[in-house]
Amino acid sequence: MNSQDNAYGILIAALGGEGGGVLADWLVQCALRHGLPVQATSVPGVAQRTGATSYYIELLREPAPAGATPVFGLTPVAGRVDVVVASELLEAARMVERGFVTARTTLLASTHRIYTTVEKMHMADGRQNPQRLADAARALARKTVLFDMEAVTTQAGTVISAVMFGSLAGAGVLPWPRSVCEDVIRASGKGVQASLAGFAAAFDEAAAPSSASPEMSKDALQVLADGGLPQALQGEWAQRLQPWPAAVQLLAAHGALRCRDYQNGAYAQAFLDHVQALVSAATPEASAALEEAVRHLALWMCFEDVIRVADLKTRRSRYARVTSESQAQPGDIVRVTEHFKPGVDEVAAVLPRALGEWLVALATRRGWMGKAHVGLHIRSTSLWGYLMLRSLAWLRPLRPRSLRYAQEHETLSVWLAAMRQVLRESPAFALVLAGLPQVLKGYGDTQARGRLNYARLWSTHVVPALSGAPGAPQAASDLSAALKATLADPEGKLNQAHRAPASNTHPVFWAAKAPHRETTLTPRA
Repeated sequence: MNSQDNAYGILIAALGGEGGGVLADWLVQCALRHGLPVQATSVPGVAQRTGATSYYIELLREPAPAGATPVFGLTPVAGRVDVVVASELLEAARMVERGFVTARTTLLASTHRIYTTVEKMHMADGRQNPQRLADAARALARKTVLFDMEAVTTQAGTVISAVMFGSLAGAGVLPWPRSVCEDVIRASGKGVQASLAGFAAAFDEAAAPSSASPEMSKDALQVLADGGLPQALQGEWAQRLQPWPAAVQLLAAHGALRCRDYQNGAYAQAFLDHVQALVSAATPEASAALEEAVRHLALWMCFEDVIRVADLKTRRSRYARVTSESQAQPGDIVRVTEHFKPGVDEVAAVLPRALGEWLVALATRRGWMGKAHVGLHIRSTSLWGYLMLRSLAWLRPLRPRSLRYAQEHETLSVWLAAMRQVLRESPAFALVLAGLPQVLKGYGDTQARGRLNYARLWSTHVVPALSGAPGAPQAASDLSAALKATLADPEGKLNQAHRAPASNTHPVFWAAKAPHRETTLTPRA
């Protein structure tokens, strides 16, 4: 029989352990209950993350005529797939890349990410751009339904296969009613109530997807709710975030909580003030640059110093994680020894600015910088070691008076001023400039290399662009290439050719300081 117009193909793209096989079985059972011929096959994929596997179900839209025996395909064929459901955004992109998503296809996918090994191995931020993945899906599919299936799964306490099942039913792509799906779930006899709850929530999401961005991102509200904030402060922050784009709301919610944990509530408010200034300066074309800038702003404002390191190493949650990872049994004694090798620069970083500058200048004149280190092994599980580290952590109220704080925030203010300028004038250059702070990381020698990297890139690429034409395509391209080369140079060899001549009286500072209260965009030496 010629059943080309009657054939219907459903492709499931999932990861190992997500129940893709269970979903395929449910679909087969539904088809059989509805009297439709059906065939299902699985296609093992290349091992990545937890192992990607595709499941292909082919059936007839209507029962086969009497005496006819349909012949189904064993594997999906590009251009002949009617429905693709993906448990994760990059899996959806993989289906798009292989040609399974076309003008014939309805694509249902989760917007959450499970990062690949290659993405995690990158020195800076190797993640794929989620907006680019989503745009490709929307551009090629006949109909696209995207929402965070992982969030629905967590809320319902089920597995993502039930949520994917609900999205298929809610999108109206299955040739049988909702009741058939629910009956099959009940007949499975395992986790029925949780599966039905996840199915129903996903059904509602797919049946009535939001056509416009919500006034307040559900994900951002959830982040604030989970942040342990006082109710009044939670409401205040939610009201402040509400006018911003949904993606910025989520990033700002995470960033504000991080800044509050890092320093205090006033510091979190300062972060939100900076975000507001960036949002006000950004044009609609600069949305990607705005999101990148907000993310790096949060990371930069919570820079690592010995105060932060001591605080994190003495938290109860950290001991619980170490105990779990070491597979310690109840009653076992777990001893944790911290290894430190502080130098003059790390000591000076937490001192008051004037005293820290004096110490750095003295160490530079006498040749101590980079040479004078003290190796310390501190057992943080002992009373004495714990108190030593907590004493450092208790210096947090004094951090705003420290040398490192002054250096970071002077440079941060210059970067923010530049970002406000280019967000209006050149979204392409703004996107690259937003990622420049990723060369700054860690403390000690790593931090010192990052300072030199930042100063070199700023003086050789950013300053000329800002004083000339930041909108020129070549400016963004040059800065992007230089940034990639720097991130691929962990030893800092690129700095050798650009290192400023050493001075006998003044140390090299990477932060820009404005003379006579005038703003400058060039790091000073």
